[in-house]
Amino acid sequence: MEIDLPPHQKIYFASDFHLGVPHAEASLARERRIIRWLDSIKNDAHIIFLMGDIFDFWFEYKHAIPKGFIRFQGKLAELRDAGVPIYFFTGNHDMWMFEYFTKELNIEILRKPLSVSINGKKLLIGHGDGLGPGDNLYKLQKRFFDSKICQWLFARIHPNLGIGIAQYWSKKSRIANTKREEKFLGEEKEYLLTYCKEQEKVNHHDFYIFGHRHLPLDLMVAENSRYINLGEWVHFDTYATFASGNVELKKFEGK
Repeated sequence: MEIDLPPHQKIYFASDFHLGVPHAEASLARERRIIRWLDSIKNDAHIIFLMGDIFDFWFEYKHAIPKGFIRFQGKLAELRDAGVPIYFFTGNHDMWMFEYFTKELNIEILRKPLSVSINGKKLLIGHGDGLGPGDNLYKLQKRFFDSKICQWLFARIHPNLGIGIAQYWSKKSRIANTKREEKFLGEEKEYLLTYCKEQEKVNHHDFYIFGHRHLPLDLMVAENSRYINLGEWVHFDTYATFASGNVELKKFEGK
């Protein structure tokens, strides 16, 4: 993807809102906070990349979607109607997004890491799940859940039961049950950093931007290359911007 970024405008990246957990009240408060953030950036946003796990669970039936999050969807519709492009990467929690956002909100759904060129700078961006060494059990599970057969079978379950089962699983997720912030355990244990370093050996990118890790990070990949993890919005409220040839990791303070 080639992007020509005009002066005085920015590209925004955010991930891991995990709307829906740990309970309705906390999720609604987070949803309102995200809307305030979107309002704060709408005047200078050239493009917004939503980088996965926006919802802690999402499955689109042919004629039904999960209840809730209508304020968030309405704000996205408002931004799209105002001409702001929005791209939505699926994450491991919302991989079962199909056509609803594209048809209803005119938001393109992306399922794999994307190489982007912005005013001569190269970025590799995506959610980040299943990348790098290890986590072999999850990688096997992802192949199953991402299969057409699995999706067809789940779609045969009535939404009242199917969404109820998924929401039960969702309440047992890592983010729903973590009472404290993630900790940095050293570069050698950051599997996404390892992935970035391996990619850099093959094809240079100035910036690698991912979510999934749930920890805001800005680490060197090589002399002229950095890895930025976007963190999450349960504890951190962090996001990144691209402007003037540089990526900055920021925290939304508009409580």
